[in-house]
Amino acid sequence: MRAFNYSKYREQKWDSEVLGLVAAIYKEAGKQELYLKQRPDELEKLVEIARIQSTESSNAIEGIVTTDTRIRQLVAEKIAPRNRSEQEIAGYRDALSVIHESFDAIPVTRNYILQLHKILYSHTNNPLAGQTKNVQNYISATYPDGHAEILFTPLPPFETPDALDRICEEYDRVIGNLELEPLIAISVFVHDFLCIHPFNDGNGRMSRLLTTLLLYRSGFQVGRYVSLEAKIAKNKDLYYEALGASQHGWHAGDDDAVPFIKYLLGTILAAYRDFADRFALVEQKRSALETVRLATQQKLGRFTKQDVRDLCPALSLSSVEGALRHLVANGELRREGKGKNTKYLRIK
Repeated sequence: MRAFNYSKYREQKWDSEVLGLVAAIYKEAGKQELYLKQRPDELEKLVEIARIQSTESSNAIEGIVTTDTRIRQLVAEKIAPRNRSEQEIAGYRDALSVIHESFDAIPVTRNYILQLHKILYSHTNNPLAGQTKNVQNYISATYPDGHAEILFTPLPPFETPDALDRICEEYDRVIGNLELEPLIAISVFVHDFLCIHPFNDGNGRMSRLLTTLLLYRSGFQVGRYVSLEAKIAKNKDLYYEALGASQHGWHAGDDDAVPFIKYLLGTILAAYRDFADRFALVEQKRSALETVRLATQQKLGRFTKQDVRDLCPALSLSSVEGALRHLVANGELRREGKGKNTKYLRIK
């Protein structure tokens, strides 16, 4: 079995890109603390919206979807799910809520990871909920011509429980002894978790839940206000590319997790910068039109309706659409294309 230790990362000379990402995240995290003290009530509006977006996006990456209306009802109103997709969505909602509310009481151990997995499948009749895999799984890709290719073979089932124990113990040790920058340790942990692929189902969603948990436990609370899962979903090809590039040689301990570390740090930084943009939009009470106008003024080049919605999560879809129509009619924006290909361009 491969050895799990952080020594090679502790001794590694990091390039300017990694160091710059870490420094920028700390800078943005400091700004967030100031924002929270200045406008706690306004920012609280973003919490439920981020939960909705996180639940929707993390499931959508795995092809688990429902309508916008049902997502909001499932997460905000906690209504009962109607089908298998909604059961899995409700499970993610519940697991994310536990992390939001009790992250400081959830140690990083195999037992707690299994409990989170059990919550993830608590609305389904899954006999392996809360248990590690019982069959060998594979990470594969299906290409346009229809052929499938195995990209990576995770650990076999009999090695999985011990491997989970060891990555948790190593993580706790380096965090407790301040041996490694927490942001890098978190990235390495998530990378190893995905390489172990400990469950028959739900590995991707569990990795995203654990990312949020570990960030919270290290004081990085951006995921409470901006969905990290939505960031990953928007650029999921980059996520898979970074993971694939980092897995070569993993079984022998010769892997290089730097591509995945850079990807995850970049995602965290993008979420923090989104938070700053959203704070600017909720800092003062504005009408929907004024809010959308300000959001469009933050965009360069062509942008979509979804780009505006991402900046204005407190507004309903109809409010965003109405404001965009007004700005087009008023000559402030130009609309190009139709349907899903519609884009907007600021001309004033």
